[in-house]
Amino acid sequence: MANKAQHLHLRSSRKDEVFARDDQQVGDFAFNATVADVFDDMVGRSVPYYEEMQRMVCELARDFAQPDTNLYDIGCSTATTLLSLDGVIEPSVRFVGIDNAPDMLDKARQKIDASAPRRQIDLKVADLHQGVDMDNASVVTMLLTLQFIRPLYRERVMRMMYQALNDRGCLLLVEKLTGEDTTFNRLFIQHYYDFKRRNGYSEIEISKKREALENVLIPYRLEENLQLLKEVGFRSVEVFFRWYNFCGIVAVK
Repeated sequence: MANKAQHLHLRSSRKDEVFARDDQQVGDFAFNATVADVFDDMVGRSVPYYEEMQRMVCELARDFAQPDTNLYDIGCSTATTLLSLDGVIEPSVRFVGIDNAPDMLDKARQKIDASAPRRQIDLKVADLHQGVDMDNASVVTMLLTLQFIRPLYRERVMRMMYQALNDRGCLLLVEKLTGEDTTFNRLFIQHYYDFKRRNGYSEIEISKKREALENVLIPYRLEENLQLLKEVGFRSVEVFFRWYNFCGIVAVK
């Protein structure tokens, strides 16, 4: 059921051509209405093994979700993860999606309304830099979100996630990485751009999106992410997925 739901959700938007025009001026990347309209196609074609990562997140979330607790999806975008989780997490777990982009949440509401989930899914506009009220969580998911948080605030945000979790609760984190070794870093980025080419992106689109993200998406090294999780208190931290410069990490309180 979840796999079918994931497939439908990832194919429910228009084709991403946000950076396709030769004469387009490039500013900082923003999750605005234009991006929200094509986001599912964008992420499906831009993130390697995205559907498999979603499936793995669902499996691990099911392992840790407890009845009558909360599950938070931080940076929930268009609700793909929440709708996939809905099919595998027992109905007494309350779902809350948090995002700082109203246009993304508008798209999320449309998808939720069209999907008839088994539970109410609450959506909240919030800026993580300002803090978010969270409690009684058995699972927090954060897919490709921490990389957009300004580095100065990342420890505070991680501490907020940790404090919201109950004992034995888990954080599921997916991030883009940078590498300390310049050779591997260059090769991994090259292979990532090859992946995007295979998915139909032109050289212009790849170049313009890279420019748009340059000051917005700031990846950490894997070691920095692992250290951050341990420093805020997580007692067990493990990598559950790795593809070149993309990584999934599970951290348990």
